[in-house]
Amino acid sequence: MVIIMSPEATQQNISEVVEVIKGVGLDAKIMEGAQQKIIGVIGDKTKMASIPVDAMQGVDHSVSISKSYKLASREFHPQSSIINVSGIEIGGDEPIIMAGPCAVESREQLMEAAEIIKAGGAQFLRGGAYKPRTSPYSFQGLEEEGLKYLAEAREKTGLKIVTEVTTVEAIEKVAAYADMLQIGARNMQNFGLLKEVGKCGKPVLLKRGLAATLDEWLNAAEYIMNEGNPNVVFCERGIRTYETYTRNTLDMSAVAAIKHLSHLPIIVDPSHGTGKWRMVKPMALAAIAAGADGLMMEVHPNPAKALSDGSQSLTPEHYRDVMSGIQKLSKFLKDEKLLSFVED
Repeated sequence: MVIIMSPEATQQNISEVVEVIKGVGLDAKIMEGAQQKIIGVIGDKTKMASIPVDAMQGVDHSVSISKSYKLASREFHPQSSIINVSGIEIGGDEPIIMAGPCAVESREQLMEAAEIIKAGGAQFLRGGAYKPRTSPYSFQGLEEEGLKYLAEAREKTGLKIVTEVTTVEAIEKVAAYADMLQIGARNMQNFGLLKEVGKCGKPVLLKRGLAATLDEWLNAAEYIMNEGNPNVVFCERGIRTYETYTRNTLDMSAVAAIKHLSHLPIIVDPSHGTGKWRMVKPMALAAIAAGADGLMMEVHPNPAKALSDGSQSLTPEHYRDVMSGIQKLSKFLKDEKLLSFVED
């Protein structure tokens, strides 16, 4: 339930409504609207059934939220959220780019990649220190050593760090090094992990599961937010379908759908979404045109020697070409105001 206060409502009116909500054992979240304040009611709405909240002083009207996800819903939070990650805003006017190798392989490889990423205009360096792989014999990552290299790269370049956390036990360690924690596709419904990440306080990049519906994805975000962490960013990275040419099927419609259903930002990963470096540029441009708040792309100094995902990684030259196209398209869309329809 959300309670819409009238524009003339006083602070006393708002306090009285909040007191009633908390009096029945529910939580209240106050949000600033364009012209009025909104109070979100968190918990079992049936506890409010006997309270004539619409008759309370300063209340304009109340709206019941039917969706199972409340905090992530645009009904609950009508205005689009901007997530601040160590000074970088995701969900604002400019698309945010996260780029880097699939895995941190060595100090030399990562430092070279970081310089390339920085020169191309990205704001985040991505790289896996912990790598959940399909085969137990594949490269599993350098773990804490890799985290230290990521922190060193941040110190050297100023890039923010986003890296995956795969277990509850690793959260504290990864959070000590990273600016943003990534929940990978395989862990999207690892509810114990989602809860603990929600408690740690760091912004979270939530990738869509291999075959997850939008409803399941949104509810995964709800697990994180329900623990007190509102700083969640969705990442569409393709889903598994009957198509075998591409690694996954990149669901570009998810961008528009999430923008309609949720106030949280969404970025797109065309590298995992296609599995082919040649397809990264057209899908990256399509994502920006669809209204995505940013991109995550795999870039490697020498993809032919990559220990994981070399076939979908951009070379430095191709990365610069993609970034040039993104910058031109973003400017055109902004100048022409072509994306205003997305949230209408």
